[in-house]
Amino acid sequence: MPGVAVAQHMTATSLALAGLVAPAQAALLGSQVGQLLVALVAVAIVIIVGKFVLKLAWRLITIGIVVVAAFYLLSTLGVV
Repeated sequence: MPGVAVAQHMTATSLALAGLVAPAQAALLGSQVGQLLVALVAVAIVIIVGKFVLKLAWRLITIGIVVVAAFYLLSTLGVV
């Protein structure tokens, strides 16, 4: 394939994908509308992943508050 650099660790599958993806990227990123589409999809992926991460973070913070409050209450009462 002309224009594709081949490294030692590259397999036939990665070479085939490089040959297929490069023209698609050039066509998609060649126009401003294509670039805008790629940017919007990237932002959507970040928001979706962030939504799940924040959901987990809120649960961890809530659990931490309950555990620390219980420890504080028990230490105030002299139990711990």
